[in-house]
Amino acid sequence: MGMNVAAGGGGRRGSRKRPVMAEINVTPMVDVMLVLLIIFMVAAPLLTTSIDIDLPTARGGAQIQSNSPPLTLSVKRTGGACNSQVEMYVGDSAVPAAELDAKIKAIRATRSDTDNVIYLRGDKDVCYTDMMKLLGQIKAAGFKPNIVILPEQGS
Repeated sequence: MGMNVAAGGGGRRGSRKRPVMAEINVTPMVDVMLVLLIIFMVAAPLLTTSIDIDLPTARGGAQIQSNSPPLTLSVKRTGGACNSQVEMYVGDSAVPAAELDAKIKAIRATRSDTDNVIYLRGDKDVCYTDMMKLLGQIKAAGFKPNIVILPEQGS
């Protein structure tokens, strides 16, 4: 068990010094990142299918035949701030805001239990609070509101 000791050079060959390497070796970091990428690619699909749910299938149901035309409630803002100047129409006839609740309940009383859908159309300038208040009145009267979000063709 001997040890070789070079004479005079301090363990280096010759007297010239190597320059300091200033580059970072990124190969190990890239290897680690690729391994993590593969782990996440394998694990991600397993996490989304961990709960087994039997989803219903869609099928074409029978259309409900109504004896009366569909009821449409339209709201138009005429000016002012929220909760102030709005015009309300049941079908094509204007209804004052004070009489709207009684009018909706009277119409609901004349319709059958299966004919309880009302279409709610709101102008783009109507405030959210006005629409939600109206939606509450419609639900309290026993209607199931359908909110129309697309304008009719040609209007």
